[in-house]
Amino acid sequence: MIGEDNDTHIAVVGMACRFPGASTPEEYWDNLVAGVDSVRPFSRQELEEWGHDPDVTDPRYVPMHGVVEGIGEFDADFFQLSNRDATLLNPQHQVFLECAWEALERAGYDPRATPGTVGVFAGAGRNAYGSVVQEQADRFPGLDGLALLIANEPEHLATRVSYKLGLTGPSIAVMTACSTSLVAVHEASRALLSGECDVALAGGVSLRMPRSGYYYREGGTMSPDGRCRTFSADAKGIVGGDGAGVVVLRRAQDALDDGDHVHAVIRGSAVNNDGHDRAGFTAPGVRGQAEVIRLAHAAAEVEPETISYVEAHGTGTPVGDPIEVNALTQAFGSGTVAPGSVLLGSVKTNIGHTDTAAGVAGLIKAVLALEHRTVPATLHFERPNPAIDFATGPFTVNTERRDWEASAFPRRAGVSSFGIGGTNAHVVLEEAPQAPLPVEPAGRSRLLVLSARSPEALAAASQRLAQHLLRHPELSLAEVAGTLQLGRRSFAHRRYLVCADHAGAVAALTAPAPAAPAPTDRALPQDPDALLDLLGADRTGQDLPDQERAVLLDALGRLWQEGAPVDWERLYAGARPRRVPLPTYPFERRPHLVRPEPFVRDRSAEAASVTGDRTPNTEGTALEPVEDRLAVLFSKVLGDSEDLDDRDFFELGGDSLSAVQLLSLVEDEFGVSPPLEAVFDAPTVPEFAAVIVDLLALLHATEDDSETRGTA
Repeated sequence: MIGEDNDTHIAVVGMACRFPGASTPEEYWDNLVAGVDSVRPFSRQELEEWGHDPDVTDPRYVPMHGVVEGIGEFDADFFQLSNRDATLLNPQHQVFLECAWEALERAGYDPRATPGTVGVFAGAGRNAYGSVVQEQADRFPGLDGLALLIANEPEHLATRVSYKLGLTGPSIAVMTACSTSLVAVHEASRALLSGECDVALAGGVSLRMPRSGYYYREGGTMSPDGRCRTFSADAKGIVGGDGAGVVVLRRAQDALDDGDHVHAVIRGSAVNNDGHDRAGFTAPGVRGQAEVIRLAHAAAEVEPETISYVEAHGTGTPVGDPIEVNALTQAFGSGTVAPGSVLLGSVKTNIGHTDTAAGVAGLIKAVLALEHRTVPATLHFERPNPAIDFATGPFTVNTERRDWEASAFPRRAGVSSFGIGGTNAHVVLEEAPQAPLPVEPAGRSRLLVLSARSPEALAAASQRLAQHLLRHPELSLAEVAGTLQLGRRSFAHRRYLVCADHAGAVAALTAPAPAAPAPTDRALPQDPDALLDLLGADRTGQDLPDQERAVLLDALGRLWQEGAPVDWERLYAGARPRRVPLPTYPFERRPHLVRPEPFVRDRSAEAASVTGDRTPNTEGTALEPVEDRLAVLFSKVLGDSEDLDDRDFFELGGDSLSAVQLLSLVEDEFGVSPPLEAVFDAPTVPEFAAVIVDLLALLHATEDDSETRGTA
């Protein structure tokens, strides 16, 4: 545990997220424990608004996605952006900027006055929002390419957060495809341990823009029905999902010393690359994945048998899942870990594959599981993938919500994230050390303060806090008061309340104005420092009656509400209460988004052409014409127009991804769908042409048989 013999632990002290169906960590957790699949189909209206025909007839089209709602709604005024600049800003940057602010507030820190040096380590995927803006450039007179690039490219994500929040630590763009956000956590941890920063924000974001579904390709990576079935025998691929997540990290001992709320502890992490030891650039490698897990165990100084849950990368592909479990089994070993003793799960079954945000999505899930001592179910698992040996290995897929029972070791979890290109990351988490319960005198008055940029936002903040106190009656009012006083920025519109219990706090928060305490004959100073001196006497042994204390707190709150600066640290004189996670600022979002031109059906051309209706060209089924046409498709995929008769597809540089592209072209050209294995078994033009001819003959025979039965 922390403080025993290791000073390399990192505390997770704050979190914020946007995932399908969830805009806070609490909503995310509620969905996970309820077993909610948040991937959904796009509505007709959504598809039309994003320029798509909702009546696509191609059976391969899958209009499913893990959707984050409210994209393009952004509080530009809060972050001091003009309407024009906010609209040019990629929604990924909008969402991540808000999450960064929220994560620091949840950690109990004023985002613009966080003590020490604060670093930012983050990455984003690339989407087509910049192209959509460019197509409507006439809406933005004088727009130049540099401005558009700065507003959209991933390399400006972290530095924009540093600029807007005034953070002066390392500000690093991380770009390792699907493993980006977990690599960002690893790099942030290293920066903390090396002393480059005292606090670090780490995470990632991925939003698909424009909104759209996808086409299923046999042998490809995408699911045929929009469901991710990780580790299951019927797993056929991933479904995409939106996501954003940010964690706030500190050196663990610093966090404990300063009274931070520690959600969980990162004991160790590792990053590596598969190198050349895999089937292709986009393919995963067993050796690299196994090695990064072993390295993380070594960094964490733990034995595999002490880890009871692994949040897997878990894409749900027939090839990737067996490779991952094989690598995990090698890393955990077979001698000391009992068969089936380690629970295995993947959040992709709940929210889809969130690309650059996938690692932090898994990390936040595992952190919450440790904190709540509960392991959520992995969805859509029917029976094991036959290529995975679960019977003798240490893992079992967790298919139902279960309590995370204690053992001889602290609860520990591993989190994996692997990126296309081979960059692998693994993190070992441990439950937070048990914090002592606060000793709080019953009925002691506390001063709660709230502020916002507008009366409407202030009212929303009051309602949020009231609901939070109702949901968490175990919270110490002293800790709530201290977090609000010391961990929030003071804005122009303010309110305060003096209360002695949760019921009084909720009543005051839901009332139009705080109730005044009983009157006193004592003349009160009109200077905050003088009031703090009187309240300070209460801390030095001269106990004040609580009624008098309430009057002093009310006077202090009234001065603060009127705009007077208050040095809240003096209220505690070095004995400040611990920070606790509380609701964050209620952003007043307005639309700042450019959409493509909406789809409008051309009724006059409807009979001549239907979007997605592809009529195969099945003329010329003799072998020689098929070879000629197939050679053209080989050339399109490989970029090689030389004689291809006897040249192997893979020796020419093809891989599994380009093989899927070839199959898509074959389906469009010939109207048949060879399996992916056919490319590997018949990798030359003549060999693969023979496969196509056989399929065409079968297709024609089936059609002839149907016609015969129809006329009988």
